[in-house]
Amino acid sequence: MVEISRPVTTNTNHQFSKTSILESSSQCKPKTTRNLQEYTCGWGAAFINISVTFPIHKVIFRQMRDGVHLYDAIHQLRQDGLHRLYRGCLPPLIQKTVSVSIMFGTYNEYSNFLQKQFPSISPFLCLSISSVLAGTTEAILMPFERIQTLLQDRNYHKQFHNTFHAFRELRKFGTKEYFRGLTAILMRNGPSNIMFFSLRGKVKETLPTSNSWLGHLIIDFVSGAVVGAIISTIFYPVNVVKTKMQVQYGTRFLSFSEALHLTYVERGYRIKNMFYGVHINYTRALISWGIINASYELLKKIFYPSSAARCTT
Repeated sequence: MVEISRPVTTNTNHQFSKTSILESSSQCKPKTTRNLQEYTCGWGAAFINISVTFPIHKVIFRQMRDGVHLYDAIHQLRQDGLHRLYRGCLPPLIQKTVSVSIMFGTYNEYSNFLQKQFPSISPFLCLSISSVLAGTTEAILMPFERIQTLLQDRNYHKQFHNTFHAFRELRKFGTKEYFRGLTAILMRNGPSNIMFFSLRGKVKETLPTSNSWLGHLIIDFVSGAVVGAIISTIFYPVNVVKTKMQVQYGTRFLSFSEALHLTYVERGYRIKNMFYGVHINYTRALISWGIINASYELLKKIFYPSSAARCTT
């Protein structure tokens, strides 16, 4: 999944308006400086998140691919050995850090552009267009997500030595091979971004206010965690189908509908089996998006304290 806008302030006189839903930066630093903050703090937040949650993601991947229960997925990882626990970590570390950075930064830039060019545009339409465009921009990094899928599949442990070797091997089949599953990624990124940007502020508004840095950190964690868990659960089947599309290479490309049908058949024609791994997935999302949201706000306060102070008054 995708983000980010300015945090909702805790002012009790705050009105839900065009300024709040798009979290306009007109009262803060110049747009160029603000965009840089979005990019750098987004990158740092994603780095912290991947370092903590990668083992959890690997368990989820095994459940998605094999349709097995939690205990069986963990048993597979134990058989693989501790030295392989972070195998495949480099692609998401590169892809996700840059992806979240792009999501934060480009969403803000697209929002500013639309508001400038179309002053009368409705808040939600502006948010939706900016979110979809940001999600589409993120998709340029999907080769890393593709490589991560192959490296996490135990069937390819002996075939691909590392990230760079996998990139070289896929190059034999042309550039198109790096973009298997693009349709599923676009179907996931745009809509999930819309949900994230539209719900994040609303959830935060419902939480108690705080005057301490720890209180703000907890509030940011909870708001990101709740929204992330909801989104990841809704789009879980899309990720299952994406995995089905991406575990192949050098063969005929599967369309999204073909991969969906094959997965549905393999799961015994039962919709609930399409959600194998969803429990640990939303647990990971709670932790992951909580960390991203809280880390993002914390990094901004640490490295851009004057901007953070101005933008919250």
